[in-house]
Amino acid sequence: MKPGDHPEFFRFPPPPGRSRESTIRLDRNGRFFHDDAPVEHAQMAKAFAAWISKHPDDGRFILTNGYDWTYFSVEDTPYFVTGVRVSAGEVELQLFDGSSEPMDPSTLREGPDGALYLRVKEGAFEARFQPAAQLELAPLLVETDAGVGLEIGGQRFSVPPR
Repeated sequence: MKPGDHPEFFRFPPPPGRSRESTIRLDRNGRFFHDDAPVEHAQMAKAFAAWISKHPDDGRFILTNGYDWTYFSVEDTPYFVTGVRVSAGEVELQLFDGSSEPMDPSTLREGPDGALYLRVKEGAFEARFQPAAQLELAPLLVETDAGVGLEIGGQRFSVPPR
């Protein structure tokens, strides 16, 4: 059993002399920074991405590995779509934490800068499409009366503003 399995885990005080606040930041392009320096170690950045959660009491973003946790800041979204796989009328998303999941096109939104966003992790988090992943959606984009839309397996979805 990990400490994170304890029902009061997120209420335990930090270790002596430590704080739950950190200088870890996730920028709007999906890069982690610590003390304003980019996290260059690819496996550390991947671990951070896999540890993203929300504090159950205050809803702030945290990194937790089940043994400890800390708050961190998010400039735009806590998740990023890094790739798209289209097969037999289904769209699967690859996320920056190494996971993949089916796309819910009903949650797709367009940001003011043209970037696409949607809900991931069973709707718990918002994700931003990285430019290369958004280009992979291009064959599915259609023009509708309301603007940009998405057609998957013969079904059309509107893409309203974020």
